[in-house]
Amino acid sequence: MANTWRVPYVNFPVQWAEEAELVRECIEAVFSRGDFVGGGAVATFEAEAAAYCGVKHAVALNSGTDALIMSMRALGIGPGDEVITPPNSFVASTAAIAHLGATPVFADVLPDQNIDPEAVANEITQNTRAIMPVHLTGRVADMAPIMDLAKQHGLQVIEDAAQAIGSLYDGKKSGTFGDAGCFSAHPLKNLNAGGDAGFVTTNNGDLAENLRRMRNHGLEGRDTVLEWGWVSRMDTLQAALLSMRLARLDKVNARRRHNASLYHELLDPLHVFMPPERKIEHNTWHTFVIQIERREALKAWLAEKGIETAVHYPVPLHLQPAAIELGYREGDMPETERQAARILTLPVNQFLKDEDIEFVANAVNRFFAA
Repeated sequence: MANTWRVPYVNFPVQWAEEAELVRECIEAVFSRGDFVGGGAVATFEAEAAAYCGVKHAVALNSGTDALIMSMRALGIGPGDEVITPPNSFVASTAAIAHLGATPVFADVLPDQNIDPEAVANEITQNTRAIMPVHLTGRVADMAPIMDLAKQHGLQVIEDAAQAIGSLYDGKKSGTFGDAGCFSAHPLKNLNAGGDAGFVTTNNGDLAENLRRMRNHGLEGRDTVLEWGWVSRMDTLQAALLSMRLARLDKVNARRRHNASLYHELLDPLHVFMPPERKIEHNTWHTFVIQIERREALKAWLAEKGIETAVHYPVPLHLQPAAIELGYREGDMPETERQAARILTLPVNQFLKDEDIEFVANAVNRFFAA
């Protein structure tokens, strides 16, 4: 179906046009060998991903959600444990905690949408086992105080880096601060597969070995089951695609950063709040989220002009029906709730041209001028 948006949020047809021959080469290589599961391309991607992120190990899995669940399971998190995380993330981060029988504990966020370390400190109890910061929009959370808290209280840190491949904080890449970094390669991500895929980064060799066993039924070799595992292997074809795209990732991120910088130059700061980028930050802009009044009216105004937008995310997790048993109420997370009514995601994908960004920015400014 043809794209009818003047400025689309994503643009898979253009990505296909740019990569068609490279994708065909990946398909031919995998199908000619027939190593669809556990093929050599998986180990190759793992080595490349580990080198790119700057860690000793990367373990390829079938989704970013499994990366979260299996990392926590391998670290021994389960019933009776509390894991502190923000309430403004995609459902996968909190659901991963709940699936293990552990208790999600929410901490409010800062104006930049990332978890507030002071709020984290206030939520630590004798049952707290881990902190799960979420590097939302491609911006790494404020990891220095978070790691200090973890060290002070003997807590594990699982980074939800699903939106932040290649992002930096004080010169270090996302997924390298905690016990495990959990990445998604969903088709919408900056590093995107042709379906679901994910991986874990870690410097812990025992954790990596455990994850590789758990993703394959808990098998050691062909016939010995050491533990009850899952089927969470990354398909060989997805690994081949990701290796090809990993080599192009820095250019993708650079273009998205360029687009974001244009927005910062062009959007009227009197009406549009855009979290500034500190000197120690290097945001790869998985999403470009502004905070404004009259969100729904602006969204409709932009749609009329052919500009596709999104809201990430309109209902915070602590107010979702699934979270009722956790006991949270409206007003418990004031900054998260304030942002939920004001956030709007503008197109920032790497296929946009300068004139596209200018068109969007001008439309936003005209809305408020009117």
